[in-house]
Amino acid sequence: MGRSGSAELPLHYGRVPPWLSSRMASLGRVITEAIVLEYGRDEYFRRLAHPGWFQAFGAVMGMDWHSSGITTSVLGALKRGLAPVEWELGVHVCGGRGRESRKTPGELEVLGERLGIDGTSLASVSRLVAKVDGSAVQDGYALYLHGFIVADDGSWVVVQQGMNETARTARRYHWLGEGLESFVNAPHAAIDGVPNPEPIINLTDSRAAPARDAQVALVREGPDAVVRALRSRGSPWVAARAESLRFPFHHEVRAEDVMGRRLHAAIAAAHARGPIDFAELLLTPGVGARTVFALALAGEVVHGAPARFRDPARYSLAHGGKDGHPYPVPRRVYDETIRVLSQAVSRAKLGQGDKLSAIRRLDAEARRLERTARTTDVDAFVEREWDRSPEWDGMTVMGPAAAVRSRVRGAPHMPEPDREQLVLPLIA
Repeated sequence: MGRSGSAELPLHYGRVPPWLSSRMASLGRVITEAIVLEYGRDEYFRRLAHPGWFQAFGAVMGMDWHSSGITTSVLGALKRGLAPVEWELGVHVCGGRGRESRKTPGELEVLGERLGIDGTSLASVSRLVAKVDGSAVQDGYALYLHGFIVADDGSWVVVQQGMNETARTARRYHWLGEGLESFVNAPHAAIDGVPNPEPIINLTDSRAAPARDAQVALVREGPDAVVRALRSRGSPWVAARAESLRFPFHHEVRAEDVMGRRLHAAIAAAHARGPIDFAELLLTPGVGARTVFALALAGEVVHGAPARFRDPARYSLAHGGKDGHPYPVPRRVYDETIRVLSQAVSRAKLGQGDKLSAIRRLDAEARRLERTARTTDVDAFVEREWDRSPEWDGMTVMGPAAAVRSRVRGAPHMPEPDREQLVLPLIA
């Protein structure tokens, strides 16, 4: 598999407020537990290695649906959230941003000693993956974040991110250890991001094998042989243009960012089955369909197939976004989602999977309705959420929903540069 993908994201600064970071850690933990219980650690790692799924994961946590901050925040939430259960789950999160990223090899060596696996080799993998994305792929992005997630059996996934301050974008790179045959010959499953105007030198592209051989020859034989070879073959050093996941610069969620038919199906499933399924799930009658709608989207993060994560903006409609896009984070709904999923996971650990199965049925119902669903007016849906946001204790980094509505809803659009994208293919 090797490098499994990448994503190009508008560069955002700022911090996650404590009222959200604690909820992100809890929701990240319980979704991770649900996936590992239902599908196993290997499947969870495959999802972390998928750029679209990772972005949807962050969006359903309440992060800005398209920003670079999702990467740092999701990895940080997982590191905090999984810490109490990492030995039970067998999933360990190492590394982080800036100075923390440089501690990764040491963390892996210590972890290897405790688990009885080759921590030194894992530390070498960490350094090599960083070197490949920092030096072998010269795309104008300076790495500043390196997250290394490893299982008890030594399987691993890496998520790292680089910054291009001139282009005001970040590029996230995903690696999956499963089936990796080479770190230097087409190791990436995908690279996703906004391209810079300069050519990209990708020495890991399979067509760059002559270039890699030439560099070795340059050291061994001197420059003459290399010059002759390049004159006869042409230069293969520039990466190919290919399909990938690209995020726009506008901050708000627009209708074109969401697959309306899938949104309509999730809403319909929540309203049609919500009160009944929710009572069965929680044994708490009287809870409305809004929480069940959030559960439907969270359930899709647990059960969905890769092709369903091409519109991560849709998942931001579960719990909003900290900057008020698409609307403030409905903290009451968020807490109910965590409570339902936590209860379902706890029962599943005891061999009682009825409540976790109910979430799977809710996801299946949404997919069934999707076959005949029309679209949903996204703008009207967002407006209704703003109307009810105070009722659900809606909050943003700027303050409560009622206090910031006019400021956020009247915010101007950010300009979108007209640039082409130079990336590797996204995995299917």
